[in-house]
Amino acid sequence: MIPGEPEITKLIGTYQESFAAKAYGNENDDHDVLMDVFGLLPAVKRENRQYWGRELGMCWQLIVTALFRATCTDFAPGYREGGDELCDLIAGKDAIDTKYRIGSGDSGTLKKFKQYGQKLQQMGYRPVLLIIREDNLPAAIGACNVGGWTVLTGDTTFKYIQTKTGVDFKQWLLELGTKYHVSR
Repeated sequence: MIPGEPEITKLIGTYQESFAAKAYGNENDDHDVLMDVFGLLPAVKRENRQYWGRELGMCWQLIVTALFRATCTDFAPGYREGGDELCDLIAGKDAIDTKYRIGSGDSGTLKKFKQYGQKLQQMGYRPVLLIIREDNLPAAIGACNVGGWTVLTGDTTFKYIQTKTGVDFKQWLLELGTKYHVSR
């Protein structure tokens, strides 16, 4: 059992129920550990990329935040300014934003990445992006770097999480096995 496990597994269970109820109305065939938790195949995800990207992204944000809340004594909620959420959570001097994948290269999105990173730096934080996927849009990653973000993807994200929380979160997610698979 890991710290915060009841809350984390409850969140995963909630998403399992939502995914199972989804009526499925092209991207690559890569998968990731979060897709594996739910038994989602790339072909299913391709049927509605926007839905799956949004939902897996929110699930990722909530479970990472729950883990940090349960393990880090220096945890604080994300910083919001007006209607904008600059980051999802704070751990010490790291202002952490979680992303499932960065796939948008529109100028508004890129401008926000730059502005949020610079604003967080001005406030004395180190902006850190924890991205689960490796197949991110290079232009968006570049904009984040210009904005002062430390961008971590894939296994590097999980190593960072383990360093900060003491939990091998990737291994824990893999050990869930088929418990949360969405049966279709």
